[in-house]
Amino acid sequence: MAESNAILLISCIDRPGIIARVAGHLYQLGCNIITSDQHSDAEDGHFFWRIHFESLKLPIAELARELDASVPSLLPWEHLHWRLYDGARRDRVVIMVSRLAHCMMDLLSRHWFGEFDGDIAGVISNHRNLETLAQPFGVPFQVIEVSKANKAAAEQALLERLEALNADTVVLARYMQVLSGDFLQAWSKPIVNIHHSFLPAFAGSRPYKQAHDRGVKLIGATAHYVTEELDAGPIIAQDTIAISHRDTVADLTRKGRDLEVAVLARAVRAHLNKQVLTHNNRTIVFE
Repeated sequence: MAESNAILLISCIDRPGIIARVAGHLYQLGCNIITSDQHSDAEDGHFFWRIHFESLKLPIAELARELDASVPSLLPWEHLHWRLYDGARRDRVVIMVSRLAHCMMDLLSRHWFGEFDGDIAGVISNHRNLETLAQPFGVPFQVIEVSKANKAAAEQALLERLEALNADTVVLARYMQVLSGDFLQAWSKPIVNIHHSFLPAFAGSRPYKQAHDRGVKLIGATAHYVTEELDAGPIIAQDTIAISHRDTVADLTRKGRDLEVAVLARAVRAHLNKQVLTHNNRTIVFE
């Protein structure tokens, strides 16, 4: 058979021999490691590992069954988590957006030029004003209006739309609605959000105004996974830019948007490339 690429992510309590055990086991199963990147956390004793390899003998589905049966006994230690990803399978991404176009347009453009190891399956918005901008990219655009009165019904419609699109990942590209805990539990798949500040500073809806009022000399953007605690999920990517007392709130907003598109793209790329491991409320992002 032709070789099949896969990525294996592992986290567990650090013990001597993990690399030797897993590398030897993959070799016995007919696999050849292409790249390997690992990290040991001295503070809490955890080990994190990303392995990109080719399976020369077994199809990935059969290899997954073999690993399901063997990994727990191969690494019989506390807090073992692992997942195998088929390199031939591309995640289906749905962008959610409100009125601001910059992040949506950047993601659609990068996808158009083949920068992402995934496919944008659709765009969902709570406003119609960006539909004409998305149309040239050939991506389905659907409006699901949200208000305080219809929030539960809107979130149910959102879940149904995500299921219809067979989505794997949601990207909140300046989607200015707070998703409820009920929605997050029902969806249960990854959601990547871009927040227009250097979290944990200036959480909430008006961070540029808060930054201006506080007189800070740096502003930032943060891409993170969404959890039920607002703007507090595991951080994937961040960046900052210098500002001065001469900058108005409008200046901060303009400069911040340049950061937002770059940080969100970096986070989406890392997520789709299976470079991110979450541990408690933080991430290990392999380069």
